[in-house]
Amino acid sequence: MKRSGTADLPLHYGKVPLWLSERMSTLGLAIVEAIAMEYGKAEVLRRLSDPFWFQSMGAVMGMDWHSSGITTSVMGALKRSVNSRSNELGLYICGGKGKASLQAPAELLKVAERTGLDGNLLVRSSKLSAKVDNTAIQDGFQLYMHSFIVSSEGDWTVVQQGMREGSSTARRYHWHSAGLQSFVEDPHTAIYGRDYGPIINLADKHASGARTSIMSIAAEPPEKMIREVKRLVMPSHHDVRSKDVDIKRLGAMLWVAHDQAPKKFEDLLLLTGMGPRTLQSLALVSEVIYGTPSRFSDPARFSFAHGGKDGHPFPVPVRVYDDTIQVLRKAVDSAKVGHTEKADAIRRLSKMAEAAEQNFTPTSSVDALLEKEREDSWKYGGRTVFGEVKPPKNGQLKLF
Repeated sequence: MKRSGTADLPLHYGKVPLWLSERMSTLGLAIVEAIAMEYGKAEVLRRLSDPFWFQSMGAVMGMDWHSSGITTSVMGALKRSVNSRSNELGLYICGGKGKASLQAPAELLKVAERTGLDGNLLVRSSKLSAKVDNTAIQDGFQLYMHSFIVSSEGDWTVVQQGMREGSSTARRYHWHSAGLQSFVEDPHTAIYGRDYGPIINLADKHASGARTSIMSIAAEPPEKMIREVKRLVMPSHHDVRSKDVDIKRLGAMLWVAHDQAPKKFEDLLLLTGMGPRTLQSLALVSEVIYGTPSRFSDPARFSFAHGGKDGHPFPVPVRVYDDTIQVLRKAVDSAKVGHTEKADAIRRLSKMAEAAEQNFTPTSSVDALLEKEREDSWKYGGRTVFGEVKPPKNGQLKLF
């Protein structure tokens, strides 16, 4: 087992409004189903264990692109929708935020009854992954959220998050069951974050003597993990800035969606409500489903799909969001019965954008693109936690 990555995130408070949480569940389920059909359940778990992909998925779902709220909101949305289809998908999400995290062991035992998996082993893995990050690694962050995602084959991923009092910072920890060896001797190649001073690390190989006196499990034969842990540290600023986005990637995607795709995607354009702006969102959703790991180094780029609930980088375009869900849902449902034309078209969107990057020269800045999105927000049913966006008066947008 390995810690597959960490993410440091600004701490945000506030509740996700119902109008967004319902859409997050629907879009999240469609994305998970598409990945599972294309690559299998194990790939869903691998993606969730990647902090960069996880952040990108949260951004494409309309959450604040860099905040700690992505963790709890995305996992909450997925738990509601994925668990309703667990028998079909073979994926089960246990635990959650606060008191819900304490239910993980009981929920895992119920999953074991349904699947024939070793429930005690799953519970042990759940508890140990939490203990390592909350007790063995004393970096000042106390866990308040623990989600355990397991497949019907027994593979699993853990996504959990802790908060450091007084720092306005949360730290997300990702674990993956691939290559299970030891929980207690060098399960991490690195622990990355802001320097708050010395930490106690009982999972370090040099602490073997202390571990022996504390935990008998320390006698297990250890083996260092080979691959480097992925590290993601998000900035404190709320707004999206040029340095947060790969403008060449973003520009190529916008060029394809607005200038090229309308000429080449007749099968998608025939769907109700389809237009260039929806194709823009679909192209980013397509990349979340079909993109390679290297494509997620700038999670902020994915906020150009559906904005953010606080209005950063722009209000959530609700009508576009609904059109995106409708197209993706139809593509997934059609693929289940052997009609893959729509799913193939969505896949081609991201591939076209990736190919276009090679010879693409951006002509617009991130600021100009954001200004355009904000100006047009009212046309697409723009909405934030503060209300609906109204048509501009005297050149300024109005929030209800």
